[in-house]
Amino acid sequence: MADGNFDLGKAQRDRAERDRAARERAYAMPLDQINVVDPELWQTDTHWPYFERLRKEDPVHLCTVDEETGPYWSVTRFNDIMEIDTSHQVFSSDAHLGGITLRDMDDDFILPMFIAMDPPKHDVQRKTVSPIVSPQSLMQLEPIIRERAAGLLDSLPIGETFDWVDRISIELTTQMLATLFDFPFHDRRKLTRWSDVATAAPGMGVIETEEQRREELFECLAYFTELWNQRVNAPPANNLISLLAHGEATRNMEPMEYLGNLILLIVGGNDTTRNTMTGSVLALNQNPDQYDKLRANPDLITSMVSETIRWQTPLAHMRRTALADYEIGGKTIKKGEKVAMWYVSGNRDDTVIDNPDAYIIDRERPRHHMSFGFGIHRCVGNRLAEMQLRVVWEEILKRFPTIEVMGEPKRVPSAFVKGYETLPVRIPVKL
Repeated sequence: MADGNFDLGKAQRDRAERDRAARERAYAMPLDQINVVDPELWQTDTHWPYFERLRKEDPVHLCTVDEETGPYWSVTRFNDIMEIDTSHQVFSSDAHLGGITLRDMDDDFILPMFIAMDPPKHDVQRKTVSPIVSPQSLMQLEPIIRERAAGLLDSLPIGETFDWVDRISIELTTQMLATLFDFPFHDRRKLTRWSDVATAAPGMGVIETEEQRREELFECLAYFTELWNQRVNAPPANNLISLLAHGEATRNMEPMEYLGNLILLIVGGNDTTRNTMTGSVLALNQNPDQYDKLRANPDLITSMVSETIRWQTPLAHMRRTALADYEIGGKTIKKGEKVAMWYVSGNRDDTVIDNPDAYIIDRERPRHHMSFGFGIHRCVGNRLAEMQLRVVWEEILKRFPTIEVMGEPKRVPSAFVKGYETLPVRIPVKL
């Protein structure tokens, strides 16, 4: 954890130098050598100039240099991404064809889940869980979220440096997830662990091997199977396990399909919100004029939340597999080839979004972004995510004039989940 002598000015100068060096490398490299899934680019937050160059010079780009993923197409402009995302008849997310991440699932460990399915099965499974995020359900959840956020914020140390990711972002989203599943509250950090295990690459600090991932995910399945057996024999209730256990389209799922849908709901309900919650504190510190604007006018919270979701883009990409040859951007994607829709790049496309690299909390159209995806796979919990972020910032502004970042964040080395492992912060003592 950083000490109390953090020099914000030096951090800004260091970041500017890092960005300058990254831009030099990105533009000096032969175009066919660019590989934006390199974990180091994400851990160091230096992927931006590579995407900028691809948008300008080769917006539909074939990468053939990554040994882990094999050849893949990078689609980096807003409108091209939207075209592919809404063409589900041609671009499949089916788990048996590779699913939604560039690294293919192993043939003996395929996890079907509704985001990794095509219609009609996708549609009926998604519909089964959607009541949990209906407007009526959100109205019931808001006071619970507010009470918990208030309790957690009131427990924070004043004048001491602590990790925002662990104390607030993980804890608040994991409590919410436990509520949505009606999961035993004392075991809620298991959900955090399973989320991390599901998305981590081996050897990057979370898991060492694929075998370890399987073992831990099978523990997740065993735990949730007990909960399923309890809920299937009880009257239907408005929690995710009960909805799945009683749903006509889901009650006869195979175990691996149940596990797949659990992982989807855990990661979707946990990783994305927690990383945007951390990203909001970081963005406001890096843009103090916007923090001043927010303090002066708390009515901007809703707009700030949407701008942060765009600025952070908590899921950097989604993958599809072409079911037929398809021409886009002057290139032909062949049947069977894998395609990455880089939401993180589309959200910085200056032909669609004005001044996209700037963080502006009162943008004219703050919800005009692609962090939730488009079409049939658009994030089912997007309104819940926005509500959680809004409520936590309403409660922060009631209590603290500022939350100071006290050191550089430690970022997740992943081109899929764009997130943070730690962020040291301090709430100053009121004078």
